[in-house]
Amino acid sequence: MKFSDDSETGGVRHRRFVLERSGHEIPGALWSPPEGVGEPLGLVLIGHGASGSKYQDYVRSLGRALAAGHRLAAAAIDGPVHGDRRADGGRDGQLAFLDFATRWSSDSSLTDEMVSDWQVTLDCLSSVDGLGGPVGYWGLSMGTILGLPLVAAEKRISAAVLGLMGLTGPTLDRIASDAPRVSCPVLFLLQWSDELFPRQTGFELFDALGTADKTLHANPGGHGAVPSHEFATSASFLAWRLRTRAPEG
Repeated sequence: MKFSDDSETGGVRHRRFVLERSGHEIPGALWSPPEGVGEPLGLVLIGHGASGSKYQDYVRSLGRALAAGHRLAAAAIDGPVHGDRRADGGRDGQLAFLDFATRWSSDSSLTDEMVSDWQVTLDCLSSVDGLGGPVGYWGLSMGTILGLPLVAAEKRISAAVLGLMGLTGPTLDRIASDAPRVSCPVLFLLQWSDELFPRQTGFELFDALGTADKTLHANPGGHGAVPSHEFATSASFLAWRLRTRAPEG
């Protein structure tokens, strides 16, 4: 694991990192409290959307909020055809979205490959000084498409924020199989007029989650209209859960 661009602004330390798995690179970013204020109280993995990257605006803002407001570290990695995995560095979000849709429809290994990338990332970050505490996951839309299977498989994850997804799409069978295996507390976000994942499919996915400790927040508007207060609420949810619940496994 190689770190670069180590800087501190506004009371948040930011580092880029790159690690390797099976011959390919995994580019990521890490936000953490500054040195000298004590070790982070936990680590949150952030999955971005299909047209974004590890530096999508809300990912960056969430990472900084977790570090500055909750003394948590936060890490994001680029998705399978996103960000620094692309020749253009991820500048064309619409093209990344279309490439993901194609891969999601045609590549049966896509989910397992991303789950493995996340697990290797977690393995490496857990060995970094101060990052061996409880782990949470935050990911909406593509962050749930590829993140829910991670939460189902990875018992180190103690709490998760999921949503903007339903029991539908090319990997419906995989999501339906993994959802009952999600056993940690979940906050699920749903947009009432979601044009990509109709609310009924979202209700079905929420119902399929295996955990009994789950809460659904529904807000008016389309897929991209998640209100700003839900980002703050979801950060507080993870901070509370990571402070009160030790990792399983």
